[in-house]
Order: sequence, then C-alpha cells, then structure tokens
Amino acid sequence: MSVLIHPTYFPSIAQCVAMAKAESVVFETDDNFLKQTYRNRCYIYGANGKLTLNIPVVHSQKNRQKYKDVRIFNAENWQSLHWKSLLSAYRTSPFFEYYEDELQSLFTEKSDFILDHNFKCQEVIFDCLQLELNSSKTETYKAIEEQHDDYRFLVHAKKETSQNFEPYTQVFGNKHGFLPNLSILDLLFNEGPNSLNYLESQTLTPIK
Repeated sequence: MSVLIHPTYFPSIAQCVAMAKAESVVFETDDNFLKQTYRNRCYIYGANGKLTLNIPVVHSQKNRQKYKDVRIFNAENWQSLHWKSLLSAYRTSPFFEYYEDELQSLFTEKSDFILDHNFKCQEVIFDCLQLELNSSKTETYKAIEEQHDDYRFLVHAKKETSQNFEPYTQVFGNKHGFLPNLSILDLLFNEGPNSLNYLESQTLTPIK
C-alpha cells in the first residue's frame, strides 16, 4: 500500500507504524500550516510525565500560510532547551548513548524553515531505525485523496485517534505507567535496534 502522510518533528509512533508498514510513502508538502499539530511539536516521556517539545515559528500576518513557507523563530534558543529535555528524560535509557552522536547535530545546526528541519529529523530517524522508504512529495494539495491511503489525520496532536499499541519498557514507566504514541525518540531510546520490529508488528486504529 501507498500512504499519504505529513512530515513532522520527530514523528509520533503512529506515523512511524504507518510508514514502516507501507510499500511507499507520499509526504504532504503543499498544505496550509495549522497550529497545535505535530508539524512543530512532539511528545516525550519526562520525569513528571508527558512533556511537549515545541518549535517556535514566525507567525505570518496572512490568514493562511503554506506549511513549506513557515519559518522557524530561531531567536529563541529552543534547540538547546529540547536537547537538555532529551538528556534529562533519556540519558538513563538503554540506547540513548547508542544514538546520541547521530542526533546531536539536529540540535545545533539551524534550519530556516520548519518543513526542511522536519525532513532532516526524519532522515536521521529513518537511518537510526534502518528503515528504507520509497518516498515522494506532493506537488498540489488535495482535500480528498483517492490514490493513496490517507494518514494525514495522524498529524493532529490535540484530537488524535486513540491507539492500542503494545506496551514496551519506558524510563519512568514505574512512576506514571505506559504512555502510548509518544515521539519515535521514546521508542528508539528504549528499544534500540528492536524498534523497527516493534513498528511493523503494531496495528493502527483508523480515524473514526
């Protein structure tokens, strides 16, 4: 199957399940930018529970702005804050050191546009997962998709479809229980080379 999906900031496990199980992936790049989505945020497991990492963006005066045109507000030192949050959350996880060097440049090298940065993050993540994708990008936006399985709904962070993913061991699981569908970083740091097997064995709950 071929899936249509949004490139996001360290994609959610649900998005990665959709991509890992697909024969090919088409990335939606011609849509409008919306707030409170995974386009510029991800969720990790911190000492106090679920923690949001949010990339600040430059808000346009226009009512609508294309996702690919949205700039990152780099005057804020958000990369350093995100890296410190990851260190605090995952430095004791089994595989943090295994992937640390590969990921660190994403928190020092600056990108001007959020879409470009998300593609950089995804490229590194796919390399860590050893996931080879047959991928392409959209050239025009279609509200109704007929050629591909439409997984664009997975971009919504605030009204996401509940997923019944198999629990795996998380750093603070003894304190707060299992938190499903966090950023792929959570799975990667806790499961390491087994992450791709995990993704391929999960079943996605379709949109209701």
